[in-house]
Amino acid sequence: MAEGGGGGGGPRRKALSLLEAARSRYESLQISDDVFGESGQDSSGNPFYSTSADSRSASSQDEDEEPLIPGGGGGGSPGPTEEEEEEKKGGWTPTLRDAPPPDFKDSFGPTRKMPQTASAMDFFQLFVPDNVLKNMVVQTNMYAKKYQERFGKDDAWMDVTLTEMKAFLGYMISTSIHHCESVLSIWSSGFYSNKSIALIMTQPRFEKILKYFHIVAFRSSQMTHGLYKIQPFLDSLQYGFDSAFRPSQTQVLHEPLIDEDPVFIATCTERELRKRKKRKFSLWVRQCSSTGFICQVYVHLKEGGGADGLDALKNKPQLHSMVAKSLCQNASGKNYIIFTGPSITSLNLFEEFEKQEIYCCGLLSSRKSDCTGLPPSMLHNPDAPQSRGQYRIKMKGNMSLICWYNKGHFRFLTNAYSPVQQGVIIKRKSGEIPCPLAVEAFAAHLSYICKYDDKYSKYFISHKPNKTWQQVFWFTISIAINNAYILYKMSDAYHVKRYSRAQFGERLIKELLGLEDTSPSH
Repeated sequence: MAEGGGGGGGPRRKALSLLEAARSRYESLQISDDVFGESGQDSSGNPFYSTSADSRSASSQDEDEEPLIPGGGGGGSPGPTEEEEEEKKGGWTPTLRDAPPPDFKDSFGPTRKMPQTASAMDFFQLFVPDNVLKNMVVQTNMYAKKYQERFGKDDAWMDVTLTEMKAFLGYMISTSIHHCESVLSIWSSGFYSNKSIALIMTQPRFEKILKYFHIVAFRSSQMTHGLYKIQPFLDSLQYGFDSAFRPSQTQVLHEPLIDEDPVFIATCTERELRKRKKRKFSLWVRQCSSTGFICQVYVHLKEGGGADGLDALKNKPQLHSMVAKSLCQNASGKNYIIFTGPSITSLNLFEEFEKQEIYCCGLLSSRKSDCTGLPPSMLHNPDAPQSRGQYRIKMKGNMSLICWYNKGHFRFLTNAYSPVQQGVIIKRKSGEIPCPLAVEAFAAHLSYICKYDDKYSKYFISHKPNKTWQQVFWFTISIAINNAYILYKMSDAYHVKRYSRAQFGERLIKELLGLEDTSPSH
């Protein structure tokens, strides 16, 4: 089996170039707990950053350290066991060969140049343009009319206008900045009251719009999906994401962190909290690991009875494989490198993606992952004590299975990084810990996503409706605003006025409420 710390020759510039930008970005990060679940003083600081090319080469091992050998190894190598013979028949071998990362086949960054005078509203409307808002107006009025035909006339109702719909969204979005207990607190006399925006619309009018608000008023004969009330909006939002931005080569599939309203958490009963946390859907994203821009959103209903429902699938790994395929359906042919968590990582999925020119690097868990086709000897921890940085690797074609030790055994499956190239994980007190390049890449890109979650998840809209389609709508609106801010930071407008995420949100709210002039001359 391949010895840890080995690796052939010096690292290739081409193979390492993908991580150079990542290393420079991550130098200043302060991460208390690294992506491998460690905690305590030793894991504080940056867990992965390295600038020294020598430290990433095969010769980076200190002379006074014990040689990194296979677990329990030493002296002469015993003959192959029956298990190893079976693994060899399956194509897995300890003989390693260089397999450099694939060349990127696409450009990266915003697809259009926004002017220096572009407002927060201009960036937001890249994803939620006026035609989408006008459709909300039409559908809301249609639903109100049908509702009153069935349940009786509502004398207080008047058809909503586009201006009112924008103001309605502005009030909802304000909860992402102020995190008030309820959006209705804006009109109260309490701590979360906001007289500066409360005068734009009365509370009774807001409540009427909230009562009848719809994106799709009625189900058509073609609509059988459980999310039919929001699917047109999700499709439009996805088109906006695709049209406005091209992601970098490295991306991550994961469930974004969605913070609950802290006031709600502090004041609700345990029963209310349990009920609130039992959402009927899961939201997955494909996210650019260089910028944090969310490229694609996939919503899975947990209680669906269709072909994609959990009751129609054999197990959760099969469900997560389906989620990954849905998120990557438009990613083929560009040599993207996708990082995945244990629930998605599997040999069959990675091999299927490789045929579509999508390459992967994933953390593996014998409990959470689909381990079909993987060598059993690599899934069991060796009996002999391990040293930090010690690892074993087996290869099948371009696929490498890595078992790396760092206060615990961590396994990675990848066809995106060469197994003979080395990286390092940096610890503030224990120094450099050697590892294969794939491990360093995984730590770097996943830690950036963790940093994104820490920064942006607090700006999710606090309003928590009971209806599933409305929950999905407000979550995706929050994602759209975060994406709009990322594009703003990459534009010339950011160099004119450097707004923070909170300031950007405040500007957007005022522009939606008509309190700010959004004309180019402003």
